[in-house]
Amino acid sequence: MTSSPSRRLLAGLLLALFALTGCGTINRLDPPPLAATQTLPILGIDNARFWPDSDTAPLIREIDQLRARQTQVAGPRQPLPARNFLALSGGGDNGAFGAGLLVGWTASGRRPTFDVVTGISAGALIAPFAFLGPDYDPQLREVFTEVAPHDVIQMGSMIRAVLFGEALADTSPLYRLIATHVNAAMMAAIAAEYQRGRLLLIGTTNLDLGRPVLWNIGAIAASGHPQALELFRRILLASASIPGAFPPVLVDVDVAGRGYQEMHVDGGASIQMFLYPPTLTLRDQARARQPQRERTAWVVRNGRLDTEWASTTRSILGIASRSASTLLHFSAVNDITRIFLTTQRDGVNFRLAYIGPEFDAPRSEPFDTAYMRALFEYGYRHGLEGRWTDSLRPIGSIERNDPAR
Repeated sequence: MTSSPSRRLLAGLLLALFALTGCGTINRLDPPPLAATQTLPILGIDNARFWPDSDTAPLIREIDQLRARQTQVAGPRQPLPARNFLALSGGGDNGAFGAGLLVGWTASGRRPTFDVVTGISAGALIAPFAFLGPDYDPQLREVFTEVAPHDVIQMGSMIRAVLFGEALADTSPLYRLIATHVNAAMMAAIAAEYQRGRLLLIGTTNLDLGRPVLWNIGAIAASGHPQALELFRRILLASASIPGAFPPVLVDVDVAGRGYQEMHVDGGASIQMFLYPPTLTLRDQARARQPQRERTAWVVRNGRLDTEWASTTRSILGIASRSASTLLHFSAVNDITRIFLTTQRDGVNFRLAYIGPEFDAPRSEPFDTAYMRALFEYGYRHGLEGRWTDSLRPIGSIERNDPAR
């Protein structure tokens, strides 16, 4: 069938757009060969990262070594204390909830020391402070209550970004914010805790491979490599870099003397939160005769579990935006469900905190300071009062935003 003039015009415009987009591609070094990526030592550090979607043997070896260090620190005849794991989800400016919860938890006098801390996206920015403990609460409060939108992102031209760029916003302000707090002193403190048998894992997504990566920050900090600090900062930036909205982060690697670049983006592109791979069971039959330490997984969802009603406009952007937010929401719910089922299988106590439907502070724009302060105080009350649930509540739609109610 012959195309109508309007269809031919539309097809021509689309072809022109694709052509312009291709011309606007930004050069980068090639990604490393696929066969080398899995075992590639970063900065010469063999255990700098793990791949949770494949062989878990390297992660198991790391856990065994950390357990041995804990025993050495405590003494061979001393009983080891209960173990506590903390998992922090992504959530953008909703990370203020998790930050406030931790500070309020400190004020309650019941906050434990965490053996393992994991973080994705906004949770990745919280994780180093959570790992190092209450002494870092003032910095945590500052990061999530004193920032304004211009301290995180700088918006550019949307048309220019679509045609010639790699992202809608520039995250140079966010990098400067990270660099202010992630310094040599923090690296030394993380390295010291790693030597005591504690683990800090930050998640990114390797976009070339389309796979999640867990970065072993303690091993990187303890390496003493002169580029370790810069790598840590770039990992944090990558973990919070929403694809398309924020630029990806390139990590330089070397294979057989040739330089390559890996492209990393928000860990939430692959997983919204994680504790440990389900293929790794903590019920080790080889240690069945040894007394089991009590273990608790503290899971912080920097977002809601219920869905929010919204009238979706009949447009490409409206439909795509609502669909994407729905996809991310239930991706997070599925991750929490996986963690819950894994902990139940392994005899680990499960505790969950999240933003409830009663929180309804207005938000004028992303990273709105007033909104984040209100959410921080809401999280603070959760931590102070110990508002944790040990199960998954039913998920349903909230009606309070429905104008037809």
